[in-house]
Amino acid sequence: MNKTPGRNFTKPNPDLPRLMAYETLYEVTFEGGYSNLLLPKRLEKSELDPRDRSFVTELVYGTLRMQGKHDFRIAKSSARTLAQIDPKVLLCLRLGVHQIYEMRIPDHAAVSATVELARKVAGESSGSFVNAVLRNMTNLIPQDAVSLDLANQTDKNTYLANEFSHPDWIISAYLDHLKDYEKVAELLAANNVPAQPTLVAWPNFSSVSELVASGAVAVPEAKYAANFAGNPGSLSEIKSRKAGVQDYGSQLVTEIFHATAAGITKKLRWLDMCAGPGGKSALLTALISTRDDYFLANEISEVRADLVRQVIKNGEVVSFDGRELASNGFAKPENAFDRILIDAPCTGLGALRRRPETRWRRSINDLKSLMQLQKELLHSASEILLDNGLIAYVTCSPHLNETRFQVKEFLRTHRDFELATIPTGIATGKYASAIQADGMFQLWTHTHGTDAMFLALLQRKESKVKNL
Repeated sequence: MNKTPGRNFTKPNPDLPRLMAYETLYEVTFEGGYSNLLLPKRLEKSELDPRDRSFVTELVYGTLRMQGKHDFRIAKSSARTLAQIDPKVLLCLRLGVHQIYEMRIPDHAAVSATVELARKVAGESSGSFVNAVLRNMTNLIPQDAVSLDLANQTDKNTYLANEFSHPDWIISAYLDHLKDYEKVAELLAANNVPAQPTLVAWPNFSSVSELVASGAVAVPEAKYAANFAGNPGSLSEIKSRKAGVQDYGSQLVTEIFHATAAGITKKLRWLDMCAGPGGKSALLTALISTRDDYFLANEISEVRADLVRQVIKNGEVVSFDGRELASNGFAKPENAFDRILIDAPCTGLGALRRRPETRWRRSINDLKSLMQLQKELLHSASEILLDNGLIAYVTCSPHLNETRFQVKEFLRTHRDFELATIPTGIATGKYASAIQADGMFQLWTHTHGTDAMFLALLQRKESKVKNL
């Protein structure tokens, strides 16, 4: 085989951790995969030692999280525009930039390893280009010279978008709510801090003290939550399904919903309208296990409905479109409900620290269809709710169009409903500040250390349930 004079080609040999990180990012970026589902499976099947597993984890989640800032740096250091760069090569460059700027990897090691990776996945000719771009970055003195350039920009939204790696539309949405650039910056920074797994001890089945005995750390002011630095799947309480993994924000809104039944002695009928994958249903059924209540979980996806069946402590699971429950017999008085939880599909802007690809996968164009779906789910719940019944409307998003504005529109068009008061004694300490002056409930990642969950309690004043 002839070789080009003066050039010595060797077979590319990228290391396994970086190759695994690239393959995971490729599936997330180009095939619609989810990093929190793909990476654990790959790591579980691998023979990597704990140190390399941690390296891959940071490389995948960190590169996704900081993609916007990395692209800004790449554009500054490349003779080509981002659109002109081969997508596979751009993915390699992002991995290289993350090692240079966000990890304690020596520049020469980050560059050479990334070049090997690019040669393997994008072809021999990509190596020299990747080398040139990354060398341009490492030659900057100081390394954060690009960041200093960002600080000099007069457009605050652009500065925040590049510095904290968030799309402009998300920053605008946060600003509409918080009304303060400094608070927005705090929230963006909090979104970039990896979230430690939070466990939930399902009451009457396990306890926080048992989780602590297994190495977890109790969450202050929480009844059932504990943080765990390791793999939750290794704990006996998780394996035996006596406990679960659930952000404390989700636990808190579920506890508040359950507390609306305090003092009521009659048997209640509960519905979780959009139940998959079952976290809120699991906690709710554990909480009501001492009552003689009826519980039904509905999930449109059969696959996710099966996940709900695995974790609920009592009750039934069905699979309908939540917007069509009335036409499936649930508007009949004997089948209607006293309590309905709508954990509505939303943009997910409140959980960006846990799902880093969401910030790039969602767009402002998704908002309109999601708002319509949320509106239809709320109306559906109103059709199958009994007299004096209550709807808990929950989103994992603080976007005003998905939260306050959605609730206000529902109250405008459903005059037989009113906003109910958030029960006292559940959200205590720093979490009490989530109870808003208008009677709604909004957690914030930068303030409460949870996902930015929203809750509004909507109570029927008089029934419109009709016998079909």
